[in-house]
Amino acid sequence: MTLLIVKRPLLAIALGFVLVGIAPAFGQQTVVKVKTKTQGETGVPDGKSKSKAVTTAPQPTSPLVSPPQVLADGPAATTAAWLSDLGAAQAQAKATNRPVLAVFSGSDWCKPCIMYEQEVFSQPAFAAYAKDRLVLAHFDFPRQKRNQPTAAQLKLNEAAAAQLNRAGDFPLAVLLSPEGTVLAKTGYIAGGPAAFEAYLKKIVPTL
Repeated sequence: MTLLIVKRPLLAIALGFVLVGIAPAFGQQTVVKVKTKTQGETGVPDGKSKSKAVTTAPQPTSPLVSPPQVLADGPAATTAAWLSDLGAAQAQAKATNRPVLAVFSGSDWCKPCIMYEQEVFSQPAFAAYAKDRLVLAHFDFPRQKRNQPTAAQLKLNEAAAAQLNRAGDFPLAVLLSPEGTVLAKTGYIAGGPAAFEAYLKKIVPTL
């Protein structure tokens, strides 16, 4: 009987030691689970996850930040510079002693006007020829609503037409002296820049 009493306290003490040894293991396992969950979400320890995600995440491509592209020369580099104010063109003509070439067109309804533009006035060869010889002015009278000029430009167009194109001819190219005298008027001329240049030289041989 005495032996049983001694064994039971010893058994209790032994069980106590076992429980004390097991408890830290459970606590450590819980901490590991928390760490594992955090690492599984980001792949890196806490404190580095945000910066890592920013540096490795793919960035969207935007035209504003995409690599520079080599572009072809724009219209400004290949076509002539046209004024849209007859008064300004005449003032420049006097200052430079060059004739004025004023062109009247209907860009969205007049087929010969469109042909004139494509075959002559928008060609680099014409731009090179006119650069140091002519003061260019263009007055367009489109019919479609989406192509209408501003109210201010419409007034300039109408003023130019009242002075040089009262008959309303389209297309019409008017050659003026530096002093503003009308030297010649012509419609569409086939043959491209060379044919148009030949026509101008008949009127003003020095061109």
